[in-house]
This record gives sequence, structure tokens and C-alpha cells, in this order.
Amino acid sequence: MSPVILNDLKKHLIVCNVVGLESSHIFSEKLPNIQKIADQGACCSVTPVFPAVTSTVQASLLTGKYPNRHGIISNGTYDRSNFSVSFWEQANSLVESPRIWDILKKNHATDLRTCVLFWQNTLYANSDIILTPRPIHLENRTIMWCYSKPPGYYENEIIPRLGDFDLSSYWGPLASSKSSEWIAAATVDTFEKQRPFLLFTYFPHVDYSAQRFGKTSSEVREDLLKSDTLVGKIIEKVKGLGLYDSTEFVILSEYPFNDVTGFIDLNRLLRDEGLIKVRQIGGYEFIDLEYSEAFAMVDHQVAHIYVKNSEFIELTKRILHRTPGIDAVLSTVNDKHEYLIDHPRSGDLIAISERDKWFTYYWWYDDNLAPPFAHAVDIHRKPGYDPVELFFDQKKRSIPLDPRLVKSSHGHLPGLDSKASSSVFITSNKDDRVASILTRDSVTSADIGSYLIGCYT
Repeated sequence: MSPVILNDLKKHLIVCNVVGLESSHIFSEKLPNIQKIADQGACCSVTPVFPAVTSTVQASLLTGKYPNRHGIISNGTYDRSNFSVSFWEQANSLVESPRIWDILKKNHATDLRTCVLFWQNTLYANSDIILTPRPIHLENRTIMWCYSKPPGYYENEIIPRLGDFDLSSYWGPLASSKSSEWIAAATVDTFEKQRPFLLFTYFPHVDYSAQRFGKTSSEVREDLLKSDTLVGKIIEKVKGLGLYDSTEFVILSEYPFNDVTGFIDLNRLLRDEGLIKVRQIGGYEFIDLEYSEAFAMVDHQVAHIYVKNSEFIELTKRILHRTPGIDAVLSTVNDKHEYLIDHPRSGDLIAISERDKWFTYYWWYDDNLAPPFAHAVDIHRKPGYDPVELFFDQKKRSIPLDPRLVKSSHGHLPGLDSKASSSVFITSNKDDRVASILTRDSVTSADIGSYLIGCYT
């Protein structure tokens, strides 16, 4: 692919998604590259859409829509007809609203390239250039492959210059800033060689230190500074190519973190009431979604509870309301619509933990009966998000089953109390469209998505 000659009336747009960056960090932490962009253009606090989890917020940032329109109600989905949960599915088709690259291609007869690196639900998407992790699991090993578009872009162009992407640095006990460093290098390489008009990239590593050590830890501060350094490298490359004045830089984040002091074993509580059924197979207990009257698909501080028969909804609701650590329960269409999560994929009930709590997916009482995948980094077979995968039990040589290790979480209902932190939107642009954002009483992730779509399509 040869670089496109950019229309004089258009600017390049580079969007850096810095996970864990909060509005309070912009001037309280030493982040010179990010602060320079804010000083040059504009900066505002952002309230995440609900729930404030990765896939949901990213879908809103890319569509300008809320979850009740784009359908990404969490990092997982539940198929009621097949009694199956799928977490971290990457298919583009799961997003039910057009995203920015779809709108660009529909509205403009143009060959301007779009690029998206490591954002969720981009497998088979309509963007011209895509990199997203897609490991291939063989019987005795895992090939740490990335799906790329065009075909062979990862194998033939990225690997020879950067080497393979190490999936273990992206998630699990070895997850670290090395993942973001590789993605940043791929971003610089792609922009230099392919010159996309629209480029989205993702720096995940603050997520790891926040969950391991807490949002105010020295590890988080160090990782924020590393994020700033990576942003700086992208800016320097753009300057070196002579394109700084024709490029808009956007720095944004998905959600703020909440430090946690406890957890809620929601499926164990439902099992206590006879609503969760299990089968013993091979000496392990597996949840039986066919015969369970209710179960919780948990995701950080939010749980979608699916109730098979309506006669059990009131009982399930009473269990949730009397459970310590649960802050709110969305139980009616109006409740869900208030937070724009009224979508057929949503649970019959939605529970939100208190800000200093989070939900585990565990259903077994005896750890010796836990399924083998509970002790492994196995994001697709667990019917809930498991942050304990960031830790490692050296004695047992496996993932521990100790939720007390988790120090921070996210997803909590925006605006439920006055202690909420904010994510952030920063742009090097300062035209009237940006001014219209800054004058609003509140700005959401969907508003930022609408701004990006309105400015660049």
C-alpha cells in the first residue's frame, strides 16, 4: 500500500485511548506531552456511558450512540437460546450501529484510509487497516497471532520490523507496559508507512497497575508517565514527517477507576437460594445455565442477571436488594432506559455494586471443585470477568482464587453519588465544534463519539 495524498481541506486524526487517564491527572501528574496537547487545544471531563467497561465505552466512542442503540451492554453477552456466555468476542457484527469508518465510507466517495489498532470488536470491521489480537489455541501451545487487514499486514510488514506481539504482556500475570510499547511502535510504523487519514490506537497498561495496586498507587503514576512518553513518541514521529500542523491529536480515556475494599460472590448468593444449579463433571462443578433459574453475568462492578422464568424475578430482586455491597438494582424498563441500557441483550435485572466493591463470577463453595479454567488465564470460558487473572500463585503455579488481591475496579453507575471521578477528552483542536462540547453541563462518551463523527465524516 502506498500513502494517500491528503486533501488540503482535511486533517489527519490520531486518537490515543489511554486507559485509566482521569481528568484530575492532567494537571496533578507530570504528563508533559499530554498537557501540551491540552494547552494547545481543549480539555474536558467525560462521564462514561453505563456500564463503564471497555467494550461498551469503546462502542459509544466509535458510534456516538448509547448501549441501548449499539448493543454492547458489557464485555460479555449471554445467548438465552443456547444457554451460553461469551466474553471478549471480537466480531465487528456485534456492534449494531455504524462506526466512524463505516460512516466515512458511506458518506464520502474517498480513498482516505482508516486504521484501528487493538480496539474491541474490530474483527472483520470496515476499516482499511486493522490489528487486533487473535491467538490461535493449539493442543499443546498458543500461537500469539494478530488478525490484520489487509491480510498479511501483521505477518509481512509489522513482524519483520517490530517482532511478534507478546500476548502475555497484554493480559494475565505478566501483563505490563510492554503491550502498550509494542502498540505504540506499531502506531508509529503504520502512520509513517501507510499514512492513514483516521487512526485509533490503544494503550492498556494503566489498567493492570490500577487493578493490582490501586488507582492512587505509585505504580499507576509511573504507568501514566509511560503513557505520556508513548504519546510523545507518536507526536515526534508526526512532526518528523512534517504533518504536525495538519494533524489533530485526541487523547481520551474510557473510564475512571474506583479503589475497592471488598467483593460480592453474587452467583454463590443465588445458589444459596436455590436459583443456581450446578453439575459435577469429572470431579468439578460447572454451572448449569439450562436449569438455573437465575444467574449473574458479572463484569467488574456491574452484573446482568438473567432470570429464566418471570415468576423468579421478584425473589431475585429481593435477594439483590438485601445483599450488602449492592448500591442499586435496575429492574424495570424505565430504570434501564434512564441509563440507556434498555437493550434486549441486557439482563432482566442489572445490579451495580457500591463504589468500593466488585462482583466475582464464582459459584462453587469448595475451591477444590472449581473448574480447571478458574485456575488459568481463560477469558473465553469464564462466564464473567476475572481480574484475579492478573495475579499468580507461585506455590500452586496457577491463577489464585483470592478476590481480595484486587485493589481497584470500574463500571459503577455514573452520577450515583458525588464521589465519582471522570474520564477525559483532550484535543489539539480548538474550533467552534470543540467549544460546543466545552459549554455543555456534562459530556458523555457518546457525545465524544458524535463529535469525532461530526468533525471527520
